[in-house]
Amino acid sequence: MKEYNDEDLLMLSGLHHFAFCKRRWALVHLENQWEDNVKTVEGNIMHEICHDTDFSESRGKLMIVRGLYLSSYKLGVTGQCDVVEFTLRNDEKGAVLFGRKGTWDVCPVEYKKGRPISGLTDISQLCGQALCLEEMFACKIDYGYLYYGETRKRQKVIFTNELREQVKAMINEMHEYYRRGYTPKVKTTPKCKSCSLKELCLPKLCRNLSVSNYYAKNFGGRMNNEKAA
Repeated sequence: MKEYNDEDLLMLSGLHHFAFCKRRWALVHLENQWEDNVKTVEGNIMHEICHDTDFSESRGKLMIVRGLYLSSYKLGVTGQCDVVEFTLRNDEKGAVLFGRKGTWDVCPVEYKKGRPISGLTDISQLCGQALCLEEMFACKIDYGYLYYGETRKRQKVIFTNELREQVKAMINEMHEYYRRGYTPKVKTTPKCKSCSLKELCLPKLCRNLSVSNYYAKNFGGRMNNEKAA
C-alpha cells in the first residue's frame, strides 16, 4: 500500500469542505481563498477553545485530551482533534498509551457550532479522525460523537464499513484534485447562500454573462436603467 510523505499530507479538516462542496474545498486548499462570515468566526472561536493542547482531564476510567494532533501516512492526511476520550478497558483489546497502564477505548469528539445536518459534511471529518487514530494507536474505533453548540447535545456516529469507504474515496479524490490543481466548475445549489465564499466563488460563474443577463439570471428582473421592450 502506498504511503505518503509529510509534504503530501492534506488537511483533515478539508473533508468537511469537500463534502459540503468540492469547489469550496479547491478554493480554500488549492487557491488559498477564504472569507469569514458570522458562522465561520463563531466556529473558529469554539475550535480555539477546544484546541487547548495543554488540557487533559481524568475522571475515574475516563481521560479527556484536547487538540490532539493526528496524521495518517496511508491516507495522506493530517489535522487536529477537538477532543479525544480514552476509556480504560478490562481486557487487552484496546489501545496502548505511553506512560499509562492497561488498554483503552479511543473515541473522537468533534465540536460544531450549529445544529445537526444530514449527509456527509460533518460525519466525514469525524470518521477521518477515527481512521487516523486507528492507524496511530493500532486499534479499532467503532463510533465517535458530534457535539453541536446550538443544541448542546451529542450525536453518536457509528463508523460503518460503508462510511469508512466513502471517506477513503473522498480523500483519494482530494489527492487527485490536488495533484492536478483542479478546481471544479460552479454548480449552484441552495447551500451557496450560506457559504462564506459565495462572493469569491459566484462572480466567476457569471464572467461570461452580460450585465443584463446576470441580473435576469440571478435576480429575476431587469436593471433599473434598462428600458422595457
